[in-house]
Amino acid sequence: MSARSRVCVALLTALAAFTTGFAAPVAARTTVPHTAVLDGARLQQTKVRLDRGDPQLRRAVRALTARADKWLDQGPWTVVDKPRPAPGGDVHDYLSQAPYWWPSRTPTADNPWGCPYVQRDGERNPEVDSGTDRQDAEKTFDSAYDLSLAWYYTGDNRYARKAGQVLRTWFLDPATRMNPNLDHAQFIPCKYDGRAIGIIDFSQSYTSVVDALALLDTGAPGWSGKDRTGMALWNADFLGWLKDSDFGRQEGAAANNHGTFYDLLLAGLAYATGDRALARRTVLDARSKRIAPQIAADGSQPQELTRTRSWHYSTFDLVAYTRLAAIGRHVGVDLWAYRGPDGQSLFRAVDYLLPAATGAAAWPHPELEFLRYAATDVVHAAADAGDALARTAVPALEAPPGGDLWALRPAAEQLDSITG
Repeated sequence: MSARSRVCVALLTALAAFTTGFAAPVAARTTVPHTAVLDGARLQQTKVRLDRGDPQLRRAVRALTARADKWLDQGPWTVVDKPRPAPGGDVHDYLSQAPYWWPSRTPTADNPWGCPYVQRDGERNPEVDSGTDRQDAEKTFDSAYDLSLAWYYTGDNRYARKAGQVLRTWFLDPATRMNPNLDHAQFIPCKYDGRAIGIIDFSQSYTSVVDALALLDTGAPGWSGKDRTGMALWNADFLGWLKDSDFGRQEGAAANNHGTFYDLLLAGLAYATGDRALARRTVLDARSKRIAPQIAADGSQPQELTRTRSWHYSTFDLVAYTRLAAIGRHVGVDLWAYRGPDGQSLFRAVDYLLPAATGAAAWPHPELEFLRYAATDVVHAAADAGDALARTAVPALEAPPGGDLWALRPAAEQLDSITG
């Protein structure tokens, strides 16, 4: 970690300790979370409305706590529990397997993997969900986010303590912690020990963990100054790996959703660790580097439309864009306002989805499993950003399983299950 990063981490830790020390009781707390994607001031205002009895918010909180309650008796998870370590031999290294690669032969004693592996785009190999860290990482990220939000809005200390346990086990405890790198993400048996595109295992949802940490830093019981310092240092080291590793540079050069999600993770970590200049530069560069070449004049995303899961990947890429735009708001960049040389924009990309998102028309491109609600969050994001068409479409959106939680956490999540 650079000296500058360590100074930023120290300042952020001191600020967190100061605000926590003077925090009011949960029901009356006015601390604004220093979130990277979520709008901390909006969260605090929503908390006030909830405390005053807003009936719509109370319904949403019931849906949120139903999610959080399911995590209370699960986990914690750790990278050291996998049946065999990553190819490098260190059990603390994260390991995942490429989701769309399948064995071409029946495994034998001489060929236990069934190599060589062949690609079947959009068809998820069930092997990826056993024997690696992928599912446990997703559970760690999702539970930390749900539990932290549930604690913030309800003040129920069970949620905060469970979130702290989950985060300490995965990231901080010496016996169980993950090393801050993704050197062995999305490996392909008998082919690659790890791949740059494996960064998407974290880039698609780790910024939710960054926001969960910011929520806990407002005074969560059981979340100590040592925990805050440890996570700040882990994030700074991970940011260094993301910027400087060969895999990081390769993923940053990707021209499809992988590049968009890389920018999201880079900007989110930069903002959280105090490097606002890097966060701002990343969002600014996304205009000509991402939006202009990736989004067509009509709002379609040609590279995502070539996939067998074109609806999924079109909405998936926009999850990254809308979250990146939310970070831009914190650093003075309005990514929604950008117009490319042919009129490309995030508004047009969302509007392209509206007929299918509202059920007014069928999705006219290949899709193995169309889930209408996959677009719900990105349409909400566009509506909040001022898109009149999206705002009109909101009442016709399909709620995802578990309910529409936009009012409580107004930042897009990947709502359908397929990943990779």
